[in-house]
Amino acid sequence: MKILVLGATGKTGRLIVSKAIAEGHEVVALVRSREKAGDLAGAELAEGDARDAVALARAIAGCDAVVSSLGTAMSPFREVTLLSTATRALVGVMERQNIRRLVCITGLGAGDSRGHGGFFFDRLVLPLLLRKVYEDKDRQEDAIRGSTLDWTIVRPMVLNDKPPRGRVKALTDLSGVHGGTIARADVADFVVQQLTADTWLRKSPLITW
Repeated sequence: MKILVLGATGKTGRLIVSKAIAEGHEVVALVRSREKAGDLAGAELAEGDARDAVALARAIAGCDAVVSSLGTAMSPFREVTLLSTATRALVGVMERQNIRRLVCITGLGAGDSRGHGGFFFDRLVLPLLLRKVYEDKDRQEDAIRGSTLDWTIVRPMVLNDKPPRGRVKALTDLSGVHGGTIARADVADFVVQQLTADTWLRKSPLITW
């Protein structure tokens, strides 16, 4: 399978690129700067802005699926629009080119996963530091759900850089869930698996250890 990865230069995105290549997929990485992405060994680099439909159309040509691991910095006061703007552009390009499979990472606190991060995350981190980011993640998820694509939205618990455990819990029933963590490497493994599996098609699993 040939896949386009957005957010490929982020910590999780880099692991997704490596995992996908190791699994035998061809990878195109849309990056803002080739110079900053020169260490994405084995990936074809396409330069451009993920919000630009023309750049997306050029990068996605010949691909079978897309992984979005786009992220944005904390923004307590300034409005955030990157995630939703890029996702709307991506959905439009994918629908026009009849590319069906999209796997998108959002996060704990998006949509109906809000309120399941534990006291510190739910009462302090999200409302004080990440509120604007998560408002945009909600808009991002809405754009995906409103599409005709074969999508999976992956919501990881709080990310860490620990070694992978090689297994995750994927949940849509969040009763009794109040926080947790997961390694970026395990998230990357799960995301790549969703490119060819239908278990979580048109669902939004929260993944944790």
